[in-house]
Amino acid sequence: MKFVLIDRIVTIDPEQGRIVARKNLSLAEEYLADHFPTFPVMPGVLMLEAMVQTSSWLVRVRQGFSKSMIVLAEAKNVNYKSFVAPGGTLEVTSEALRIDELESEFKAVGRGADGGEIVKSRLKLRHYNLTDMDASLAETDEKLVSVMKQRFELMGGPAAVQVAAVTVDGK
Repeated sequence: MKFVLIDRIVTIDPEQGRIVARKNLSLAEEYLADHFPTFPVMPGVLMLEAMVQTSSWLVRVRQGFSKSMIVLAEAKNVNYKSFVAPGGTLEVTSEALRIDELESEFKAVGRGADGGEIVKSRLKLRHYNLTDMDASLAETDEKLVSVMKQRFELMGGPAAVQVAAVTVDGK
């Protein structure tokens, strides 16, 4: 993934199949220079990608980071209601409808800082390892998984899992 569109994982509950993540939009985002220069807003396709990336973290955690690749297979009922401008926040909540070994489905919603709905969609993701297609790519799979584990740490993922556990246990 070229753009990392999630700044922070707020909570992640692998058992309940729910994750909340945030993207704080800064005027420094490179793509804003071209996306309506006089009215910069986060492109809709990047809002959709933020929902895909959020959902992917839940798959990784649920499956113990066993797959190196998680990609969008299908986006249904994508509905855009508003914009995210620089200085704004997109908070994505994604709920798993199902997570199988090779495929998953989600209901995802992006909201602004005021709680208003900005975007929503149903997503289908595919998960696999590159070695499924070429056994010589085992080292690449290992590197990709390692990078994703490091990124998960940087985004507060382990703490977010603990937050979810505390919330569920009532502690």
